[in-house]
Amino acid sequence: MVVIPFETIPTPSIQLSCLIFPFPLQFFSMDDLPPSLVVDILSRLTDSADVARCRVASKTLNSLTREVRSLNLLCTLSRYLKSRSPETKDHVTPFKAIFNNLVGQAPCLNSISIGVDKSLRNISYDDVDDESDDLYLTDVGFVKEWLPKVCGDLGKLSISDFWIQSCWRKSQILSLISSCCNGLMELEVKNAWLSVDGLNPMTRLTSLTLEFIRLEDEDLNKVNECFPSLQVLNLVGVGGLKDPKIHLLHLKSCLWTVSNAPLSLTIFAPNLVKLRLKCIKPKSLVLDTPLLSDFHLSVEEASDFRVKEFHNLGNLHLESSSLCCLLGMFPSGKSVRKLTVNSLKWTATIKFRLEAVFDVFPNATYLNIGPGAWCEAENCFRKGGLEDRNALKELREIVANLVVYDIEVTLSFIFSILDKCTKLSDMALLFHPKGDYKLARSLIPRCTAYCPRVKWRWGMREGPKDTWVSVGM
Repeated sequence: MVVIPFETIPTPSIQLSCLIFPFPLQFFSMDDLPPSLVVDILSRLTDSADVARCRVASKTLNSLTREVRSLNLLCTLSRYLKSRSPETKDHVTPFKAIFNNLVGQAPCLNSISIGVDKSLRNISYDDVDDESDDLYLTDVGFVKEWLPKVCGDLGKLSISDFWIQSCWRKSQILSLISSCCNGLMELEVKNAWLSVDGLNPMTRLTSLTLEFIRLEDEDLNKVNECFPSLQVLNLVGVGGLKDPKIHLLHLKSCLWTVSNAPLSLTIFAPNLVKLRLKCIKPKSLVLDTPLLSDFHLSVEEASDFRVKEFHNLGNLHLESSSLCCLLGMFPSGKSVRKLTVNSLKWTATIKFRLEAVFDVFPNATYLNIGPGAWCEAENCFRKGGLEDRNALKELREIVANLVVYDIEVTLSFIFSILDKCTKLSDMALLFHPKGDYKLARSLIPRCTAYCPRVKWRWGMREGPKDTWVSVGM
């Protein structure tokens, strides 16, 4: 391990000493480290404001900061509040000035990320001067000051704007980027109103992320035209679209979340492999993606759902308020082996029978049943039992997200599944916080006693992560 003395560095946030080496603990001055290693460390700093501080820490650092390849600068909520406070604002260096200085001192950059912290989203319009532009980061005038200096080697660019200052200003930044950055491969823009006027083709761009962006249908058509080599496309909360179409021949991965409705969504992507699509109530959904193998679809209602048959689809995740209707809109899903289903509305009035899943996906060997879908399926079981289907016998693994209200009904449902799924070898019970935890835990010994051949796990859903416990083989 190398431990570098930091007495001369005026901030504790620089963590160069965390680098691990396969030789005994020693102390070095910065001059003892290979220059290439120092440059690599400086390029990995998560806050490039530390790079500026390093310049006054040592002569070696001062000279090597010009060789850093990556710049990451984020305006935090703390910094923002200090810049607005009458007591401290005169002592805070403008954010844009810090960034311009860093860019000017590092001509070899191949990656730039500038933005505001997510916590600034909670800033109220009433607290902001509408004419202010100190954090308007997609301002073409500001970007013109620094982009031409580094565009030659730039391969990745990320700009996350301050929505309060950017939402009412239409930015021409895409035109500027496309005219300067011929070698750019990854582009990410967040929280802005973008114009595509003057957008030039960028044939080397393979990854594009637009998050909380204001666009129009013709703008998206221009994106299809000018970014023909895209392999990764992420559209998150892009507003202003009415009948958007994605037409990209080389696209392999796509994340698309649509918040407004109703819409007609069309994706033509003959090489698309992975698609995560979330929408509300589209008028129609047209997918021409013959190579799709991993598909996550979340939709409240789909009145017109059309797809060509997915011959390569192996992993499918379906969420809907009308799950049965959505299942009926799929063509034969014989290729699907891994399946997740869930209902977005927990209601006893909607009839979702577990057997319906296997009418469409008869060869699934893994099934994850979300809490909404389990609740509806259990209600149907209570009224009519579980029908005997040959397809059920193909299942090897089940993950059941349970909300236990009546333990005897839940047990009867689980036992019926076990009787039908003769090849089942692994079953996990994940208890939802809405249910009775003590009651739910009492399921475990009865399940393991009923079917000891199955490997059992149980867990609790706690926030975004689940806690699992293995209880038997």
